[in-house]
Amino acid sequence: MGNKALALRYIDEKLKKQSFLSYDEIAEITGYHPKYILKLKKDFLSGNAHIEHGNKNKIPVNKISKQEEEKIIALYKRSNASIRQFCNFYHSRSYSCIYNILKKNGLLKKDTN
Repeated sequence: MGNKALALRYIDEKLKKQSFLSYDEIAEITGYHPKYILKLKKDFLSGNAHIEHGNKNKIPVNKISKQEEEKIIALYKRSNASIRQFCNFYHSRSYSCIYNILKKNGLLKKDTN
């Protein structure tokens, strides 16, 4: 993975004519694709270049609520179905989501194989 801050610094130096690196060389040094370096240059010139991703520190839209998690736990405790059968019954969440909730709360039987 490349270093975006370093790439932006090299682009800034090139635009100020303080560096003789080509955009291909900047791409090679930072590990980015040359087309991405040109996109960064365009963003830099327009003032839209950001080092951090825009969704950083935001809560995911599809995050499961605490109430729904408690509902899944309560339903699973009352059922004697396998986890596959339970997932087919409770089809509003994926198998992996339900599995991770049950595993986190210690409701899955240990596999002795």
